[in-house]
Amino acid sequence: MTPLDYVALGLFFVCWLGYDPLLKLLAHRSGTLNDDMGVVRRVWMTAMTHREMRLVDSQLMGHSINSASFFASTNLLLIAAVGGILFGGQAALEGFASVGAEAVSIRVLEAKLALILICLVRGLLDFIWALRQMNYTLALIGAAPEAHSESDRVALGEAATCLLNPALGAFSQGVRGYYFALAAAAWLFGSVWLAVGVAAAFCLLVWRQSGSPAARAIRSARRLLEP
Repeated sequence: MTPLDYVALGLFFVCWLGYDPLLKLLAHRSGTLNDDMGVVRRVWMTAMTHREMRLVDSQLMGHSINSASFFASTNLLLIAAVGGILFGGQAALEGFASVGAEAVSIRVLEAKLALILICLVRGLLDFIWALRQMNYTLALIGAAPEAHSESDRVALGEAATCLLNPALGAFSQGVRGYYFALAAAAWLFGSVWLAVGVAAAFCLLVWRQSGSPAARAIRSARRLLEP
């Protein structure tokens, strides 16, 4: 590996590991999409406990579970594809290297594929954890007391929120893994491409969280929904 490879790899890990702290900083200053959605979901779960019919709430959770399942299945296929090349032996690696990637040694090619695999595996673990927490939230929705009964609905809504927000936070982390896996795949074409790819992915993610039309719309909705 060349010095440029090490610099680009360092930038990759700085952006990957520094993304969450940056989001927390932005959330304190101007708000982020994930932070604002946490408030929206708290209002949703509190309203859910006061409804007589919770069919819509269950259907909405079902859509989220289906989305997470789709991404997890796709992630598993990608892991199988990359792992098949990485662990397929010398012939598989040489055949892959001949398709247009930068001419490097087999050891360096293994490192590049391993980085992609790490991003995908991390994303798969996030999707699995998101699915489990979504199912726990669905159970809480089903266990919510009837509208005429005497129960602490605020506490129940808060408990459901404390499950749903981390669940969808893990889902977002899993989707983020695709962005960084694409940036890692750019390394196959050279260290400059890795640096450009990770910078582009990082900037795109930050913009979507803080400056995109969706972020501004949710921020406005949060102001209306907050007491």
